Amino acid sequence: MNKETRIQKIDDIISRDKDNPFNKVEIPWEDNLVTMNVYKIPLDLLVYNKYNGRILSRTKSLEKQSHVIDEYSEEGKKLLEQLLWDSKPDRNKKTQNNIADFGQQKIGIITKDGIIIDGNRRAMLLNDIQNEGKLSGKKYDKKYDYFKAVVLPVTLNENPLEIEKLETSFQMGEDQKLGYNATEKYLKAKELYHRLTAGKDFTSSKIDENAISKIADWMGEQKSEIKSYLSTMMVMDEYLYYFGYDGIYTQLDKREDQFLFLTRWLETFYDKESKKGFDGYNNDDVDELKEIAFDYLRIRNQYDGKEFRNLADGQRENHFFGDKEIWASFSNKHEEIRREIPQESEIDFNSNDLKSHLDDRDNKYYESSKFDGENSAFIENHKDHKTNVEYNRSAGAPEKLVKKASQAFSSIKQNHKAFKKPEVQRVVQDLAMQVTDSMLKKSPLNLLQHVESLVKSIDIENVSESEIDEVQKKAREINKLLYPIYK
Repeated sequence: MNKETRIQKIDDIISRDKDNPFNKVEIPWEDNLVTMNVYKIPLDLLVYNKYNGRILSRTKSLEKQSHVIDEYSEEGKKLLEQLLWDSKPDRNKKTQNNIADFGQQKIGIITKDGIIIDGNRRAMLLNDIQNEGKLSGKKYDKKYDYFKAVVLPVTLNENPLEIEKLETSFQMGEDQKLGYNATEKYLKAKELYHRLTAGKDFTSSKIDENAISKIADWMGEQKSEIKSYLSTMMVMDEYLYYFGYDGIYTQLDKREDQFLFLTRWLETFYDKESKKGFDGYNNDDVDELKEIAFDYLRIRNQYDGKEFRNLADGQRENHFFGDKEIWASFSNKHEEIRREIPQESEIDFNSNDLKSHLDDRDNKYYESSKFDGENSAFIENHKDHKTNVEYNRSAGAPEKLVKKASQAFSSIKQNHKAFKKPEVQRVVQDLAMQVTDSMLKKSPLNLLQHVESLVKSIDIENVSESEIDEVQKKAREINKLLYPIYK
């Protein structure tokens, strides 16, 4: 059905029922609260809005793949219905059951040519009931072939800004409680800022306060929150660009908290000397922090996301970036791990399921960091330096640290072949030297008592013939060293 036919059919319904509408409601339109009639519009006259705030990240990601979404075609309609269903399956099932029992309770809004401005999800659920539950897998006895809606006196193209305002007010302001995908609000704020500023990008140094005020009003948020959305979206876009995922917003899923932390860190550290960072850091160090954070964001699904905070959150004593030595050690090791990871394959932007393809690519990046076949070097590096931070914080409690070190060494499987490797034994020897040096500085008597216990523990019968000469030689050398002390 073409646009002109839809307009004519919807106009016929309005002409027929304008004196006896289904209902009347007040909606904000052109800066006034206007009473408008509610009509029963046949479902087959409706067109889903592919830039609906609930699925904006999905449709933008698909279009980045050069995937043309024709919302007027049957194929496009089915695709948008699937995206709407997948946006919140559990909530959709609950709402659909309610609609099947009591009918559509919340009024929708459409343009005069049938584009759904508010109510895309409800229309999808009504259509699914009509289609024998192809999405939900559930069939209902009651069916509805109409959609209760206010009809705006314009098409989508005739007054796009006013419609954007109306849609945002209803969807992002009122409907956010339904649980939008977290990315959508950031992306929506960015899209609105572009529209209101004739395509300008948001930067913290040049802010269009008038645009911020309008977006805050439309989205039902404070201006500070909108600025936070836009700042976070900038970091999200940079993350996607960094890995070659530019515009594929599905790769931001389940990372909202980490992006909020990273955005705050960058605002704290760039172009200033914050007491939360180590002394003498500069913007190059902050760039390094950002890129390392991107790697941990990428493997977000492979570890507890709360551990991300250890990179730079809170006071300096609580994180890696707060200590110069710890940060240098951590970042150098991170770069070493990167160099050891094999080069990744090219991204297949023609993949039928780009999200799954990129998720798999991210997972392989994580798996390739398991150099010993068991543990990711990224995670081990993080654990090691988290321990160092904890040691620094406990510097005034030596007994606790010594006990912890003793327990850690005791937990080592010393019969394991890896423990016998020369490089491991060198570390063990270095540890022993640190312990004995400490004992010597504090009390020579304690050290001599320790040496005595070590000598007594030697099982002479188990000394091999190949070692006997060397053992005797070492015994004579030790005897010579002890003689001056005895004398």
